[in-house]
Amino acid sequence: MELVVSLFLLGLSLLLLFLSASRAHTSRPPSSLALPRAYPLIGSVFSISSNKHRRVLWIADILHRSPSATFTLHRSFGSRQVFTADPAVVQHILKTHFPIYHKGYALHRALGDFLGNGIFNADGDTWKFQRQLSSHEFNTRSLRKFVETVVDTELSDRLLPFLSSAAAGDPVVLDFQDILQRFTFDNICRIAFGFDPAYLLPSLPETKFAKAFEEGTKLSSERFNAAIPLVWKIKKLFNIGSEKRLRVAISEVRDLATRIVREKKQELREKASLDSVDLLSRFLNSGISDENFVTDIVISFILAGRDTTSAALTWFFWLLWKHPNVEKEILKEIKEKSDAPVYEELKDMVYTHAALCESMRLYPPVPVDTKEAAMDDVLPDGTFVKKGTRVAYHVYAMGRSEKLWSSDWAEFRPERWLKMVEGPDAEGTTKWKFVAMDPFTYPVFQAGPRVCLGKEMAFLQMKRIVGGVLRRFKVVPVAADGVEPVYIAHLTSLMKNGFPVRIEKRSDITSN
Repeated sequence: MELVVSLFLLGLSLLLLFLSASRAHTSRPPSSLALPRAYPLIGSVFSISSNKHRRVLWIADILHRSPSATFTLHRSFGSRQVFTADPAVVQHILKTHFPIYHKGYALHRALGDFLGNGIFNADGDTWKFQRQLSSHEFNTRSLRKFVETVVDTELSDRLLPFLSSAAAGDPVVLDFQDILQRFTFDNICRIAFGFDPAYLLPSLPETKFAKAFEEGTKLSSERFNAAIPLVWKIKKLFNIGSEKRLRVAISEVRDLATRIVREKKQELREKASLDSVDLLSRFLNSGISDENFVTDIVISFILAGRDTTSAALTWFFWLLWKHPNVEKEILKEIKEKSDAPVYEELKDMVYTHAALCESMRLYPPVPVDTKEAAMDDVLPDGTFVKKGTRVAYHVYAMGRSEKLWSSDWAEFRPERWLKMVEGPDAEGTTKWKFVAMDPFTYPVFQAGPRVCLGKEMAFLQMKRIVGGVLRRFKVVPVAADGVEPVYIAHLTSLMKNGFPVRIEKRSDITSN
């Protein structure tokens, strides 16, 4: 019966699409200020489909034109999605009315096969338990030290030798986005599982686990953003097309993850005194016995640790090439801190920290985050939200809002995050103090009770990579002058078609 109803609804929606197609293109007002036209039953499916390739930029354009920085998108079969770039609304959903706004059914249904009940897909008591457990572990000094060790080992043993080889002899073009993804994937797998997938080797291997993880992320994201969700549900029922590929990818990821969990449990049983440094060991030692649940948690952390950090760094290195003045300031800071202990070096890299924040303002690793209302509500701007409505705060649009960042919002200017303490002195050196932005205006790491637990770990990793790479190399994009990379997003952002670069050895750290 369910199949018959599903096929009927799909057929009806496709018929309406066909009958309305010509009208959709001829009756729409020519004004660029018009909101997406909505039709009975199918909503704004034409606009959603035609802007599929630039979904993030399309919604950002609408929000920038909206006087309230909030608008409602009509989806198929009567569903609604509210988008906002208003900090007051962000604070409302992430903090003030936090109990009302959950991850929700739609997201859990779309991502649940891949992420299970992991922390980034969970609500209620399941989320609270994982949050409390994870928060405790992330605040331990031993985990921080372990993260430092893993990052430094990957940097010195793999990334830097790989770049050195690429810089020697004839110029070699690398996809730096792929290299950074491989580096962060090895890092987070070692931190989360205590497992080394060896993805960043000189041969650049195509490991099944990494490719399956990437496929699972992409296809799960397409599920969540589908113009007509009924289509993927029917494909899943018949195990065809993208749903068949997703099932294969999920099976690959979860089979290996489950095997690692079982091996780790056995290892912990046999060696009671084993130093439990990776997250998996810590979770297992906390008393969790359900291996599926532990697997869900760790897979979520891999998603967060691999894709977000590599995305942030990809855009950061591109912006540095465009702004040699910023690169010069970072190089000065690296030189000043080069003899300091690791912890002190990272803590005092104030200008680098500001440059990373500024880069993520313009190119956030997670451009949009969505919640679902558990009951009727009214947003601060007066927008009525019916129970079950998805409410999304648009991080990308907020970072490019003139209302929030003034008329120079388009400039890559780390100084907007800094307050001058001393200088400049005779050598042109300035001492800066970092000034954090209100997290509801800059929700790159979320805010409120769900604020990102891995924020400090991410900055530690990014600063070590930036310092290690820039101290020795210049990253030189090979795109033609004036050609801008295209920003796209699945669950996290990407540079479309990769980031082709050449690596050049730096002869003098003070040079630019």
